[in-house]
Amino acid sequence: MKGLPEHPSLSFTIGLSFVFLLASPQSRAQNAEEKPASQASQPSQASQAVQIPTTNMDTTTGNAPENSDKSSGAPMDTNYVLGPEDVVKIDVFDVPELSKSVRVANDGLISLPLIGRVQAAGLTAEQLRQELAEKWGENYLQDPQVTVFVDEFKAKPVSVIGAVEKPGLYPLTGRRTLIEMLSMAGGFGKKSTSPAGRTVLIRRKGGFGDLQPVDGMHMRGPDQIEVDLNRLLYTRDEALNIEIRPLDIISVSKADVVYVTGAVKRPGGFVLEDRPTMTVLQAVAMAEGFTGTAAKGAARILRTNQDGSKTEVPINLGKILKGKAQDTMLAANDILFVPDSKQKMVGQRAIDASVSTFSGWLIWKQ
Repeated sequence: MKGLPEHPSLSFTIGLSFVFLLASPQSRAQNAEEKPASQASQPSQASQAVQIPTTNMDTTTGNAPENSDKSSGAPMDTNYVLGPEDVVKIDVFDVPELSKSVRVANDGLISLPLIGRVQAAGLTAEQLRQELAEKWGENYLQDPQVTVFVDEFKAKPVSVIGAVEKPGLYPLTGRRTLIEMLSMAGGFGKKSTSPAGRTVLIRRKGGFGDLQPVDGMHMRGPDQIEVDLNRLLYTRDEALNIEIRPLDIISVSKADVVYVTGAVKRPGGFVLEDRPTMTVLQAVAMAEGFTGTAAKGAARILRTNQDGSKTEVPINLGKILKGKAQDTMLAANDILFVPDSKQKMVGQRAIDASVSTFSGWLIWKQ
């Protein structure tokens, strides 16, 4: 120890070593604490790797979101063939740069990173998935896992118009019948808005080919057929429930109306729902009968002809009520007018005046 002052560098070295000896246990303990934490993180990463699927998935075979058809909510047919304006969502596992939603162009192509323009129209989602996996796998990816499903159906719309709850364009995502398309449009209109009539007209641009008309179906032309709604809905004739094609136009007729006005208790328009016409007595009954001043013998029907001209048909409701005249039929948009009788009106006023005078005299006497 006597030599220590004579060698200052040796003293410094010994002191520094002493400091490291004191600090090393603490560092070793700290490293021991950090090591289990790092080791604990490794199993979680391994477990995550095990959970990742290693096989190709196709959402069109049952894994697609419930609302993949954003236009109608109708289930998608796995055989649905893509067309222009459809939107497809493409996912490539572990390569987010290649995952995107693209719209099929009018020429049927889609543009994707690395592989450029690819034909999509005319393919199903599964066929497109296989095509993309093959193209990306040729030069860029090893065993790419590609997922394809249709995000929006726009290529094959069907127009549903007329007396339905939700008129508009509906995508044809698979095979659909006439009744199914009417259901997608919310069914027929309500009585308070636009009740349905008796027929539905289907227009098809390419015509109906060799379709053979059956009872309840009428060919209005090579590209138009008219179907009786009552027979369609209430019979089991499947021939009336025809298959709908892309770009068809389905038009549900609106119900016709007859009008009753004048000296009736409830004047207004009355819908001819499931019948082509009604009689004048039926119309009067729907108007809840006559008022006390009605001139039943002077009633008349106001009718508008197809050329726009007006016709008045005199009618004696008194004789019809007594069975002395035949009940007359009212056509669509006819107006049954029942005038007031001047004599009855004068008599009614006299009665009202007498009642008023007598009531006043009673009050005065009291």
